[in-house]
Amino acid sequence: MKHKLKIGISHGDINGISYEVIIKTLMDSRISEICTPIIYGSPKVLAYHRKALNIESFSPMGIYSPDEARGNKCFIINCVDENIRVELGKSTASAGIDAFKALKAATDALEAGKVDALVTGPVNKQNIQHAEFNYSGHTEYLQARFHAHEVMMLMVSDLLKVGLVAGHVPVAALSAMITTELVLEKLKILSHSLLVDFGIRNPSIAVLGLNPHAGDNGLLGTEEQTAIIPAIEQAKNLGITVFGPFPADGFFGAGRFTQFDAVLAMYHDQGLAPFKSLCMDRGVNFTAGLPVVRTSPAHGTAYELAGKDQASADSFRNAIYLALDVARNRERYKEMTADPLVSSRTADDGKDESPEDLEETEG
Repeated sequence: MKHKLKIGISHGDINGISYEVIIKTLMDSRISEICTPIIYGSPKVLAYHRKALNIESFSPMGIYSPDEARGNKCFIINCVDENIRVELGKSTASAGIDAFKALKAATDALEAGKVDALVTGPVNKQNIQHAEFNYSGHTEYLQARFHAHEVMMLMVSDLLKVGLVAGHVPVAALSAMITTELVLEKLKILSHSLLVDFGIRNPSIAVLGLNPHAGDNGLLGTEEQTAIIPAIEQAKNLGITVFGPFPADGFFGAGRFTQFDAVLAMYHDQGLAPFKSLCMDRGVNFTAGLPVVRTSPAHGTAYELAGKDQASADSFRNAIYLALDVARNRERYKEMTADPLVSSRTADDGKDESPEDLEETEG
């Protein structure tokens, strides 16, 4: 991939820390040297947050289309009404509308191939709800927009990768959701993503149980016997290197996650609680299974920090790095698999002798 990648950035909730982490990240001129960042948001709101943070040196160039974005600069496309109002630290209906307008504009550009990847600022899942956004989060919205049969929320850091079988769903619905078919589908998505998006050949995956003690042989629940173990066995028959199910508490408590390339958790808090405990400031949310590349910081709107110059930009910065890495890895994989000589040579190599083009690179 020789051209400089364009990264679309949706501004998220204007009353939270999204603009703060965007500004702090893009102030570093090295970012615009390695990619072309295009903010979908509001120059007026950016100026408001810049003033609140006492920052004078950051001023993206206003453009109307990604086609105008050239050179080592940051750009911004206005997506909202000029009467937009910032109310720091508050969840407002207007902020939700403006968050969706920016997300839709950035997603339109991604779908049209005008940007190469999308990095989404954090939104409030309640105030963004309206006629055009009846989803539980970015992941589900993008799945519908790009007609993906199944996708996965994959939390990524240099220490740990955690994918989820069930994402934004109520705990009461979990037992009925955890089926052999769904667990197997998620294992296939995760394995494929580790190979194509992260350049890890023959990745090893650990699967967690749903119940305490992974069901204790049926004493504390039967989902492991009826759904999870059959899915693991079928995945093995497909050539996926997978182990488990493991009791979640002991698995993370003993640090066993370091022995695997990724972990498949059954539900949101089972995977995200340990991930955020270990990697909150530098972790990234990646949507695996999409035909396009989308990342976001691992944190939310953090209203309590808005305008106080206390938010860390590390997670957002890593979201940009990961978007770049995944886009490049996908292109390299496509090039390698299109060349039968390269594909044959790669298949004969061992995992530890990965060619440079397929080395894992993360932000």
